[in-house]
Amino acid sequence: MTAGSYSGKKTGAVRCRPLEIKLLFLAGFYTLAGMLALYLGAAGIPEREAVPAGLAAIAAFLLVSLYWHFTGYRGDCFLLPVTALLSSTGLVFLFRLDPAYGVRQFVWLLAGLGALVLTTRFSVGFRFLSDYKYIYALAGLVALVLPVFFGHEQGGAKSWLDFGVFHFQPSEFVKILVVLFLASFLAENRPVLTAGTKNLGWLSLPGPQEWGPLVAMWGVSLLLLIFQKDLGAALIYFSTFLTMVYVATSRIFYVLFGMVLFMAGAAASFYFFEHVRARVETWLNPWPYIETTGYQVIQSLFAINSGGMIGTGLGEGYPEFIPIVHTDFIFSAICEETGLIGGVGVIILFMIFVFRGIRIALRTRDEFAALVASGLTALMGLQAFIIIAGVTKLLPLTGVTLPYMSYGGSSLVANFILLGLLMNISHEADGG
Repeated sequence: MTAGSYSGKKTGAVRCRPLEIKLLFLAGFYTLAGMLALYLGAAGIPEREAVPAGLAAIAAFLLVSLYWHFTGYRGDCFLLPVTALLSSTGLVFLFRLDPAYGVRQFVWLLAGLGALVLTTRFSVGFRFLSDYKYIYALAGLVALVLPVFFGHEQGGAKSWLDFGVFHFQPSEFVKILVVLFLASFLAENRPVLTAGTKNLGWLSLPGPQEWGPLVAMWGVSLLLLIFQKDLGAALIYFSTFLTMVYVATSRIFYVLFGMVLFMAGAAASFYFFEHVRARVETWLNPWPYIETTGYQVIQSLFAINSGGMIGTGLGEGYPEFIPIVHTDFIFSAICEETGLIGGVGVIILFMIFVFRGIRIALRTRDEFAALVASGLTALMGLQAFIIIAGVTKLLPLTGVTLPYMSYGGSSLVANFILLGLLMNISHEADGG
């Protein structure tokens, strides 16, 4: 896309951006109310950085929207306000849990918004991304190998690189590379994968030259994640893989076969990896392990239950009883202090995000773009579902972050890049 087409067709932007700015102002009032509640409730001592951080975050989101308005950008006008609400809620609760984490998350939030602007500026003509699928595969494999040899273990997973000043989690960015690789490969081979070239009785299957590279990429990524013991990320990768294959081919056989592979892999992981076995046993019955592996989940359930319908009030709960509440269990802290209403509100925001992503995928006329939008939306929705299901004991706890809300710079920046790619596809789809 040329610079002229980027800034020339401003009709969609004229209609969309003012609505986005109004929604961001509402998100800003919400954020400011939360920060003021922290400041006034704590007599202005430990959370004195909260109010200026909240104001700066509001201003940063508004500046992004104004930049898009003046450049004629036509991306979806609801995704940024939804993201602002999710990010602001996470920021408020991180300041409430530990102001040091809140300050760091605020810095990463600004970095994430910078990554968003760069993504929407320099990859707005996203179709060129389909030309580098094997570079994505190679870069992803290298990024996953590095923590195996040079990473340090945290929470049972060896997926972090320590740079002294900060920790970096490559798997957060590899998720996006995997989606780009799968979208490019599936768009190129969709007719063969859909129709098949080999007949096995009543079933028509593609040949090894079509599905070989795809399964190899999936298998190697999964094995590396097993070596890292980051099985939560492996589950997200695999689920996204199945979703994109089904979207591309509409063949339920691939999903069923993939689910059989998953069940076999899950059973093998249960017997070969102690921390996986501990999580499954804790999921089935955490009470015998209340002093060890079950402590987190039980405290999470206590916190959610004590919140009731409307919560204990911001700053009035006891989320600090949950270990590492600022990452894996921030949803439990939100439910304790804002109640069922707050927890459902967070889930609805993620549902809106997924709905807008699916809408973008349906509106685009480019096959590669539709697959990318579907994959990124599935990635976001599955990650949110898996961690919320884990802290509520619906699924075994996997230790992934809640997008835009949990503490973590790698996750936050990667998710803003994901948002930027979705916005670019929407920009193209709404451009006529």
